[in-house]
Order: sequence, then structure tokens, then C-alpha cells
Amino acid sequence: SVTQQGIRIEQTNAGFLMMIAVRSSDGATDATGLGDFVNRNVIGEIRRIDGVGSAQLFAAPRAMRVWIDPDKMLGLGLTTSDVMNAIRSQNAQVAAGRIGAEPSLQSNRTTASVLVRGQLQSAEEFGAIVLRAHPDGSSVRLRDVARVEIGGESYNFASRLDGQPSAAIGVQLSPTGNAMATSEAVRAKMAELGAFFPAGIEYDIPYDTSPFVAASIEKVFHTLLEAMGLVFLVMFLFLQNFRYTVIPTLVVPVALLGTCAVMFAAGFSINVLTMFAMVLAIGILVDDAIVVVENVERIMAEEGLSPREATRTAMSQITGAIIGITLVLTAVFVPMAFFPGAVGVIYQQFSLTMVVSILFSGFLALTLTPALCASFLKPLKHGHHEKRGFFGWFNRGFARTTNGYVSVVGRTVARAGRMMVIYLALVAGLGWAFLQLPTSFLPNEDQGFLLVDILAPAEASALRTSEVIEQMEEIAAAEEGIDRIVALRGFSFSGSGQNAGLAFLTLDDWSERGPEDSAQAIAGRLNGKFFMDIKDAQLFALSPPAISGLGTTSGFEFRLQDRAGLGQTALAAARGQLFAAAAESGVITGLRVSGMPDAAMVN
Repeated sequence: SVTQQGIRIEQTNAGFLMMIAVRSSDGATDATGLGDFVNRNVIGEIRRIDGVGSAQLFAAPRAMRVWIDPDKMLGLGLTTSDVMNAIRSQNAQVAAGRIGAEPSLQSNRTTASVLVRGQLQSAEEFGAIVLRAHPDGSSVRLRDVARVEIGGESYNFASRLDGQPSAAIGVQLSPTGNAMATSEAVRAKMAELGAFFPAGIEYDIPYDTSPFVAASIEKVFHTLLEAMGLVFLVMFLFLQNFRYTVIPTLVVPVALLGTCAVMFAAGFSINVLTMFAMVLAIGILVDDAIVVVENVERIMAEEGLSPREATRTAMSQITGAIIGITLVLTAVFVPMAFFPGAVGVIYQQFSLTMVVSILFSGFLALTLTPALCASFLKPLKHGHHEKRGFFGWFNRGFARTTNGYVSVVGRTVARAGRMMVIYLALVAGLGWAFLQLPTSFLPNEDQGFLLVDILAPAEASALRTSEVIEQMEEIAAAEEGIDRIVALRGFSFSGSGQNAGLAFLTLDDWSERGPEDSAQAIAGRLNGKFFMDIKDAQLFALSPPAISGLGTTSGFEFRLQDRAGLGQTALAAARGQLFAAAAESGVITGLRVSGMPDAAMVN
């Protein structure tokens, strides 16, 4: 079968980026027809999009199904191999050739291709396949020993959208793909394909994880703008001169622009981590520029020099200090890029963004800032420090605060022994508080959707699992805050089988939900209702992982191994002991087996 069908290798992230559901708006097309349409016209186009690691169809295309009657086969002395060989030999594409092709008669003046119907088209034609022919002219045909019909190629999977049959496509991101770009490309391709869908067939994208990424980046971008505005106001409050304030402000976008260029060259993207690093770097970026501007202003006031001369004198005094500060700050963040494991992957982009921003800040403090000071500042007049109005009131208050601080520091230095005891007590309190705080890898966030893992008993049929899914849909549809429901039968993150299922619950927009309808609150209410109302399966409403690709759900997972080779019974007993101990700990909740349960077998 490997030689005939080949091997397909796909590199994908663990979770699904988005779910595409194709449904019949008028009910004229059943689930098999939808699966056949998607398999022929949609799935291939989605798989070719850049950034898509895998596109899995949770439906089946149409196929000719042959249901063999074993009693009739036995009575006629036929085997399944006889049936398969007959179908292969009598349902084949035949190249019949051409009429009048060379070599031909000299008088021939026309030529034409010959078309022969080799492949069969209908169930009746397949039923007429001859399995055995007798010398007396009688024969045994496929319809004599089997029922032939057009059905689904397989019935392993089924999907539903808001309680209605559909053909769902699960799109997984490639390891190098960008979630935002891939989601936009998939939506654009579906819009292009949807324009040619036949009447009565529509598509929908009820589940998409990229809006959370977009909302996170938008919030950080707003924070970035707010931080720049606050930095400008604080500098203007203390420098009290528009020209002095503009120079450090101009340094920020130039430094961030250089940082983005380096990030692009390194293959990084604008994401939550890099944007967060830029927000933190803003305060550091203006420090060097402020040092230069204040020193130039001091020299012009004390020595009466022109801006150009004052800038030269100031840079000769503080160049070494700027270089030293830049290297010290860089040394603080560089080690973060070399953390091992997943932590290192997370902090690598953050560290690079901070380091590059700081280096650009130091470089601009030695080049751009002095040039702006020399060309943009004006010579100072005598008494320029004397302010009236609001700035005068602020300066007097700030002077009193400074004098009070100096007085307190003086008294503190005189009591160095007592202060050292207080300091050690503070350090001890800090250590105690640090040990008392709970630890975690990453905090759970409300990403706007939930996952429901469904696992029926091992012997459950597809019908029982479908009934459980319908019960789950009724409970979820009645819950406040849930917008769309996509349910899969036959697949879950625990494994595949008739007793497995998975549902994706898309929540209302964050602006439409209060704290009582957060993702964690809704998951808690759903789990309570699942436990009380559904007795034929185990259902768990779970939050997705904090970072896409790090597992399939929130929480953690580990393996229990039978390293001594004691067998399945001993492993099951050890699992029971582990569950009992976890239940008594009071720390772990929602413990469950991530794989498929042991199933009964008939020998």
C-alpha cells in the first residue's frame, strides 16, 4: 500500500488554528454530499496556502460501497479476493486508440479518437460485474452476492455546526507559519472559492484563534502609544522646554525603527512578546538622550556657550558614561536569550528586542542626539531657570521635596547600623513572600473560546457518541456567553475512535461578556452541568494553552510508564493509585487519562 499510495509527511503545531465548516443552507445536501464537495473543490486549495501545515477533513467523499453477503459468498464458493479482482479488471480506464492512425491505407483521409467507457458510473453498472461465468452461459454477478450503493468513503468522522450536519476542515499552522497571515490567507481563499459554490451550499469560519492574537497585539500597541505620550508629558514637566522635550522624543521612533529592521533580518515577527519588549524599552530609550540634553543645557547655563560648543563640551564629558550604561543594560538582558527549553524560546525574541533597542539608544545618544542639540537648541538667556505660574509652583514644590529627601538621607546615614538591620529584615520578608507565592509556567487567559473533550465508554458506538454530542450542544447553547459550536465525532486530542469527540466553543466578544462570563467561569459551569446531566460519557470543558503550539489544552501532561514490564493490569492498578493520591492532594483538579480507554476485543 505504501508503493501504491505513498507517504505524506506534515509538520504542524499541536492545536488547530481555525475550523472551516461547509453546510447546506436549504438542507438539500447531506453530510456525505458536503464532504464530497469539500474534498473535490476546497481541501486541496487550503492545503496549498503558505503557512498551513495540515488541513484535515472531518467528513468523507462519496464512494461506491459494496456490502458483501458472507452466506451467499460461501454458498457459491467465492472469496473477497475474487470480488476485488473482478472489480479491478472490469472497472478500468482503457486506451482504445485511434481510427485511421498510421500505418493506414493510402486512400484513408480521415482519423478520429476512439472513446470506450471503461470505468463504471452507477451502482447498477457495478452490480452487473461478472464474478463467475459458466460454460452453459449462466453467470454470477456482483449484485447476486452483494448490495451495491453510493455512500461515504468512510464513516469514521462526522461534524456539526450549531447542531446541523456539516463538513468541517481543521486547519493547523505549520511550525514556521504566522497565525495572523495564515488566517487572513485562508479567509481570502475561502471568499474566492465561496463565490463559485453552488446554490444551497455555504461556508462559515466559526472557530479562529487569530482574533485573540490580533486583540493582544492591538492592546499592546495602544499601550505603546500611551507610554510614548506619558514619557513626553513627564519629560516636558521636568525639562519645561518644548525643544528640550522634542529631542528625546524623536529618538524613540528612530530606535524602534532600527529594532524592527533587525527583527526582520533575524526572522522575528511583531507579536505580543516583541511588542511588550518595545513598551518596556521606551523608558530606557529616552534615558541616554535626556542625559545628553540636560548636560548640554547645564553647560550653556553655567558657561554661557553656544549650543554647538556646549554640545562638544558635554559629549567629551559623558561619552564614556553613555557607553558604560548601554553595555551594562545590554548585559542584563543578553543571558535571557540563552535560557534552555521552552522558556528560552519564549524569552529569546523579548531579549533580542530589548538588547537591540538599548544598543540603538546608545548609538543615537552619541550621534543623532548631539546633532539635534547643536542645531535645534537656542542659546540660553540669563535667568531662564526662573519660572512663574504652574512650572514655578512645581519647581518650588519639587525643590522642597528634594531638600526633605536629602535631610532624610542624611539622618539615615548617621544611623547606618539600625538601617542595615531594617534592610536585612526587608530582604528576609522578600524571601518569605517569594516562597509563599504560587508558581506556574504561564497564566491562563480568556482567549475567546473553549475546547470540550468528549470520551464515551470504550464499547460505545457512533450512535451513542452522537447522542452525547447532541446533549452537549443543548447544554452549551443554553449557556450565556457562547456564540458558536463546532462538534466533531470520531476525533479528539485523546485519540480517534467511534467513542471520541471534540467540540470548539467560540465565545461572545470580550466587550459583550462580564467577569461572570469569562472563559474560566463558563468552563466551570459547563463541567458541572456535564457531570450532572450526561451519564454516558466523560466531558471536560478546557481552556486552550496559553501559547499556541505548547500542547493542546491548558494544564500539564505527563506519562506513567511500566518500566518493570509488569503488564497492563499492574499499569492500570498504578494509574488508579495515582488518581486516588491526586484526589487527596487538594492541589490537582480535572485529572483524566489523555489517551483512549482500554476497549473490549472479540477473538
